[in-house]
Amino acid sequence: MAATEAVLSLLSAGDHVVVTDDLYGGTYRFFSRVLTRYGIDFTYVDMSDAQNVAAAVRTQTKLIWVETPTNPLLKLADLRAVCAAKKEAIVAVDNTFASPFFQQPLKFGADVVVHSTTKYIGGHSDVVGGLAVTNDQSLFERIKFHQNTVGGVPGPHDAWLTMRGAKTLALRMREHARNAQAIAEFLVGHPAVEQVFYPGLPSHPQHELARRQMSGFGGMLSFTLAGPESRALQFAGSLRYISLAESLGGVESLISHPARMTHGSIPQHEREQRGITDRLLRLSVGIEDVEDLIEDLSAGLDALMSDTSETAPPTRSQDRVLR
Repeated sequence: MAATEAVLSLLSAGDHVVVTDDLYGGTYRFFSRVLTRYGIDFTYVDMSDAQNVAAAVRTQTKLIWVETPTNPLLKLADLRAVCAAKKEAIVAVDNTFASPFFQQPLKFGADVVVHSTTKYIGGHSDVVGGLAVTNDQSLFERIKFHQNTVGGVPGPHDAWLTMRGAKTLALRMREHARNAQAIAEFLVGHPAVEQVFYPGLPSHPQHELARRQMSGFGGMLSFTLAGPESRALQFAGSLRYISLAESLGGVESLISHPARMTHGSIPQHEREQRGITDRLLRLSVGIEDVEDLIEDLSAGLDALMSDTSETAPPTRSQDRVLR
């Protein structure tokens, strides 16, 4: 968020921003509940169609904020098309889900790239940080000035942990993607799963764009369960090897419930309008043995199929999240 805030410091009161409608809840909270108080206006559009971006750009538009793939629905934006529609605006891309190993937005015309280094770049769930990257010297100087003035900088040990993690980024990302592809294909075939969101699936509406724009499909996927909404937390809390937790991008597999966790700050009617329902689960696939992970998911899903009750008492993991 410090990196995001540093990039948004490029704006002034009266400026307008076009934003991906499906995005990290913390970014939405910062935009909607903080920056609007400073006279900055935001328009949220579905960037899976670049024409929506072009239609939303105004004379006052100074920034286009893109997530691709998005969090949590794994929608893609065509970066080349978005950049062609920017006019005088700066294009900033949150590239956290893809990582710099699988996608380099600067190659497609983006001006700034943002990463949560907490996630794939750090890779070990032991450091919190952010990164803003640009190949524009003027933007670099402006962002650097703000960072130095405001003081949102990492400590030396945080920087060391991030650099240590970056050394194995390529190795880890290949395993994340390999495991995620196998799990996505498994989930598609299970009767307890209603829908799977993963760009590596041929059924994903932007699979061909992902093949052109990314060198791999990443380790993040989301899916919705069939049946009552209460099943989602019941299932997530029942898993043995996959932990119920908010973060992502570490070597271990994590599952989260976006509506209650990462995207809880978004009003319910907006979440549901965007497809973030209570039946949606987000999975950060780790680098463990994929057969163990599939066995864990299979056992949990099979248990749901055999449970005829509409609700079940919360597990300890559920109880912790609900508090």
